[in-house]
Amino acid sequence: MELYFLGTGAGMPSKERNVTSIVLNLLAERNVYWMFDCGEGTQHQVLRSPIRIGKLEKLFITHLHGDHLYGLPGLLTSRSYQGGDAPFTIYGPKGTEAFVRTSLQVSEAHLTYELTIREFAAAEPMTLFEDDQFKVSAAPLVHRVDSFGFRIEEKSLQGRLQVEKLKELGLASGPLFGRIKQGKDVTLEDGTVLKASDFIGPSYPGRIVTVLGDTQPCDYSLELAKDADVLVHEATFAEAKKQLAKEYDHSTAMDAARTAQAGGVGALILTHISSRYQKEEAELLVHEAKQLHETTYLARDFWSYEVPRKKRDE
Repeated sequence: MELYFLGTGAGMPSKERNVTSIVLNLLAERNVYWMFDCGEGTQHQVLRSPIRIGKLEKLFITHLHGDHLYGLPGLLTSRSYQGGDAPFTIYGPKGTEAFVRTSLQVSEAHLTYELTIREFAAAEPMTLFEDDQFKVSAAPLVHRVDSFGFRIEEKSLQGRLQVEKLKELGLASGPLFGRIKQGKDVTLEDGTVLKASDFIGPSYPGRIVTVLGDTQPCDYSLELAKDADVLVHEATFAEAKKQLAKEYDHSTAMDAARTAQAGGVGALILTHISSRYQKEEAELLVHEAKQLHETTYLARDFWSYEVPRKKRDE
């Protein structure tokens, strides 16, 4: 599981940063990518990255400001051209479907795959997706338009089959091992019952990734971030511009650090950086955040972060 940043700028692209788009690399877990936001020029960023559009399975839109949305029509059509024929699902606030369908209709675009758009609007946390591997929750944030944050929770993974313990009983590898690994108790020919739980090691806790849209500090930011292994949080301004952040419903780097600290977050990644902070100036943001949360990173375009797996005893 890896986060890959295609765009890390705020508002409009700069020479150093394109506008927002983040990919969650789940190739090892389910052989797909999930994307969060799709600002203008995202498909151009993809060309300079290892990301394959045809492997995109889901796209989550935090809010409908252009720097998080305008790259969507091009991405959808390019997915057709690049062999993406598997179904594709977009999750976004109300208005997402009108934007997408109108763009495709006016440009007479024809997609080669099934496109599903699931809109949501709620004043409290909700579950958007869940299967036996992952659960994705969303909650409203505080911004000039409806904006949401997402919490991606990986389900716990089954512990390893303790093969040596079985072999000590004189058993050979085969279908019996497979049944026990599936959690099924087994009765031997002599009537001995082997309980699967006695031969399977401790399970591995799943990882938690939180990706927030544009927001002021708020209660739901903290709820989404609670105990996350990694929190991706906007840091549009430095603390000296705190009043400006409030006026435009954004956060400072220290706001992000306060949320990470209060939520018991593992790693904090700052993104959505104002163009006023170029090159070395952007380091001010991470320097401020580290005063409150030491494990803080400043995202940049084409940078990735591997989400570490928790140990069995954590």
